[in-house]
Amino acid sequence: MTGTPIFLISRRPVVKVSEVMHVGAIWIDPDAPLFDVAARMDRENIGALPVGEDDRIIGMVTDRDIVVRGFGCLSDPLHLTARDVMSQPVTYCTTNEELDDAVRLMERKQIRRLPVMDEHRRMVGMLSLGDVAAKAPASLAAETLRAVSAHHS
Repeated sequence: MTGTPIFLISRRPVVKVSEVMHVGAIWIDPDAPLFDVAARMDRENIGALPVGEDDRIIGMVTDRDIVVRGFGCLSDPLHLTARDVMSQPVTYCTTNEELDDAVRLMERKQIRRLPVMDEHRRMVGMLSLGDVAAKAPASLAAETLRAVSAHHS
């Protein structure tokens, strides 16, 4: 047999964000007191909440935001609201986006949670590192965890 050798390239199967994300859209009002935000995170066993106003997401509050911005500023945390500590702008992905693209975004921004929007830019769920670890191909999950957590090494 003569000729040019053929190389086979192995690709991961195409997985959409909608297949991996956590379905359900909960968010908080920007004027919610910080205490209520923390209590909701505890009750729901989550580490981040989108902040919504006029049917749109305007920010994200993480448990880290509460600690660093809520207790790291000169204001009394009991008088602060979600708006006072939220992160902006909101980085998000879409339901029909390929999971590989969404996790690359998580890696670049070093974020652990992405709100998921539908074609009308309405939040329909969240994509977290936990979702990727539990439902994505193992190689993608390991690579994503390493990249998102790189600043800890």
